[in-house]
Amino acid sequence: MDETAGGSSARHELTEFDRRLLTEMQEDFPLSATPFLVLADRLGASEDGVIARVVALRDAGLLRHVSPIFDGEALGYATCLVAMRVPEDRLAAAAEIVNAHPGVSHNYRRDHAFNMWFTIAVPPGSDVLAHVQALHALAGAESTRPLPAIRRYKIGVSLDVTGERAMDERSQPRHTGGHSENGAPKSALTKREIDVIRAVQGDLPLQAHPFADAARALGMTEEAVVDALDGLRRRGALRRFAGILRHREAGFGANGMAVWNVPDARARAVGEAMATYTAISHCYERPRYEDWPYNLFTMIHARSTAECDAFVAQLARTCDIPDHAVLYSTTEYKKVRPGYFSPDVEDWERRFVPPQ
Repeated sequence: MDETAGGSSARHELTEFDRRLLTEMQEDFPLSATPFLVLADRLGASEDGVIARVVALRDAGLLRHVSPIFDGEALGYATCLVAMRVPEDRLAAAAEIVNAHPGVSHNYRRDHAFNMWFTIAVPPGSDVLAHVQALHALAGAESTRPLPAIRRYKIGVSLDVTGERAMDERSQPRHTGGHSENGAPKSALTKREIDVIRAVQGDLPLQAHPFADAARALGMTEEAVVDALDGLRRRGALRRFAGILRHREAGFGANGMAVWNVPDARARAVGEAMATYTAISHCYERPRYEDWPYNLFTMIHARSTAECDAFVAQLARTCDIPDHAVLYSTTEYKKVRPGYFSPDVEDWERRFVPPQ
């Protein structure tokens, strides 16, 4: 397990070229049959040089992977953030149980009474709340609170590897989720689109023609695979391709989830305002419970807890939201890309979810 508690952070010596490359890969990775050639043209470098540097950054542990980021709800999946309160003496065992669910992609320990936080996605026809209830029982949790998105104001991590951004820098969010209503895609996916998603949803091969193997397996050309992905992007099913960094290794030792008790009448205005802060990577409105009063969630990646706390205090004053808290991740139990259109979740359901 990767300890991610936030006072200090590992550092890598990055060249100016590394910084430009990582920024491009996070924010505007090209959807092309030859994406590293496109990146090379942008950066004034050779394709071989770009690939070699990307491989080196991955091998050094800074770059986690390059992968597609699909919108689960646009694919017809039901998705949910879940907060669990688990007795400390059961926490490690509970984390193993939750991690074993094939629809769980992220799972963290956080420094709060609700000490385990995970995301789960289940396919069309499955009841995500039934899966959450089954995990609650299996994990021996004291309280489990499903926190589906009511409204998504911003989605997308872009860590500042340049060191030039101020914490209070503001910009228009590039990736928003809008409403999160019934999870239905705008139009039904074709079998070919599902096959393409299955073929490319893992780590992108770090080679000149990264879609070549998928194209060969599908009996398609590389350009046809890219065209299918572009169609999914235009429909909102594919958010983007991106290089994903390891936060701590990139110098961001404080992974803070700031939660806010915002009057319902102000929730949308405050959410839209907070989404404009570049340091906030995710901003969601979620439901409240009697033991969880917070309805607005903002993810903040800072270089230290002191930096994050100061930024949250500034936000509280600016937005006039005195009731808030910051939950820091202390252990990364699981972090993988979601896998779509695999039978694994249905197999888990047959084993552990009682018939309705």
